[in-house]
Amino acid sequence: MVDIQTVSIAIASASVVAGVVYYALQLRHQIRQRQTDLVTRLYSTFISTEFLDASLKFGALEFKDYEDFVNKYGPIFYVGKYGITLGDYPELRAFLMVDNFFNQVGILLHRGFIDAGLLRDVFTYRVELCWKKAEPIIRGLRKEFNQPEAGKWFEYLYNEMQKRKQKSVKNG
Repeated sequence: MVDIQTVSIAIASASVVAGVVYYALQLRHQIRQRQTDLVTRLYSTFISTEFLDASLKFGALEFKDYEDFVNKYGPIFYVGKYGITLGDYPELRAFLMVDNFFNQVGILLHRGFIDAGLLRDVFTYRVELCWKKAEPIIRGLRKEFNQPEAGKWFEYLYNEMQKRKQKSVKNG
């Protein structure tokens, strides 16, 4: 026969298990909600007038490679009496805005703060277009200034989006 003490221990144990399961589900839901919120905020920046203008300006630039970009639009960096300074012209600002935005998104993806599937659904097409346009400049910067980290997270983002795009094609 089962006594009251055994029943109360079973009920208490079941309550603890139910509480842990509930908490785990709530935590999972909050993480998804935060990731969705973050992508939504990034998308707000992405569709802002300032970013749209910069990405359209950058997308309209015509150049073959890094040297051609520098010859047509100006050097990325100037060496002056105060040291090395960043160039100040609209084409460079457009490139930097696109590069910095997608670097930020790449870091967030790498750190697991953004759901990769949601990110793929929202940004894949533009990441692909912008990376293909920015890649020669980034590779040129890496080479000329010995900066292997330049555009690292933008490239990471592009590669991750390509992997997920291929997986979704395979899965039909």
